[in-house]
Amino acid sequence: MKISAVHSQPTGPAFDVVLLLHVGCVVVGLATVVTSGAVAARLRRVLEEMAPLPEVVRRYFEPGVNWAGRTIYGIPIFGVVLLALSGGSYGFKDAWVTSGLGIFAVVVLLAEGVLWPSERRLQASLVPYREGGKAVGEDVRNDARAMALSATGCVLLLLLGSALMLAQP
Repeated sequence: MKISAVHSQPTGPAFDVVLLLHVGCVVVGLATVVTSGAVAARLRRVLEEMAPLPEVVRRYFEPGVNWAGRTIYGIPIFGVVLLALSGGSYGFKDAWVTSGLGIFAVVVLLAEGVLWPSERRLQASLVPYREGGKAVGEDVRNDARAMALSATGCVLLLLLGSALMLAQP
């Protein structure tokens, strides 16, 4: 009879604190990506209706770096620290760990390659629209669409990665 190996659950205050930081980065990162997608979708509707920018959309697209979104970088950092603190219970040999890192890599590529560049271009493109109600070009609509779609992709991938980390198959 073959007995399957079961991981012993790591314990201790250091592990618990790092786990909270890891999960906190997931929650904050997920919330900011959901917000990005929702605001981009709202911007698309406003542009289609040729309506004035609502205050919340105007504030969101004020020039600046989306630092809250960058909390996603804490996910693998604290994840690797968790692996180190696990005392060998978990490691890169576990398929769910390497799969999670792969999913994270795709999230970063999508966020850094599409989501945040679209957001920065929108911040710059919307300045004349904010100041005088000037009409916007097709590039603004395309950036809003790209931002909404890439945010949706990031959300789905973050949820998939979270489910994988919880299930630890």
